[in-house]
Amino acid sequence: MRRRQPGKSALPRIWLISDARNDAVLERSIKRLPRGSGLVFRHYHLPPEARRARFDRLAKLIRRHGGVIVLAGDARMARRWRADGCYGAPGGGAANGLIRLLTVHDMRELARAHASAADRAAALISPVFATRTHPGGTTLGVARFASLARVSRLPVVALGGMTRQRWLQIAAITTGWAAIDGLSA
Repeated sequence: MRRRQPGKSALPRIWLISDARNDAVLERSIKRLPRGSGLVFRHYHLPPEARRARFDRLAKLIRRHGGVIVLAGDARMARRWRADGCYGAPGGGAANGLIRLLTVHDMRELARAHASAADRAAALISPVFATRTHPGGTTLGVARFASLARVSRLPVVALGGMTRQRWLQIAAITTGWAAIDGLSA
């Protein structure tokens, strides 16, 4: 059974995550995303002023394509930057109407996500598969990912080594998927 939120609070199914390694192709990648997709803006590699300027350019582009942009940071910063939401670990204060993407790696973090979730929240459960972000790191694999996804009270977005083909393997238990390399053209 797919977890989907109805109407106005519906979340994108596909999320492109920004990173230093896909920065040069982000504009092209955003244009290739299905209409209504999301962008998680991280860009930790940039100094503050450059990060904000890059955010503003990409926000304009993703919104022109009917999508949303979520800022890695707390809800206060997301509001200040006029982001559609915030991305990070559970906790960090109330999102009050913003999309809230909560990073989850295990059952303890899923419980924290449940406790701090808002109406427009989703659990980004990762890493499902091996990633270039954390080479050699431990992965959940399909079975452990599925066990977390099945008990989640939040919509679930699969992250970590994701491609469209891999998402199809687990689509029945997720709301969507997110990727850096898997969506970077």
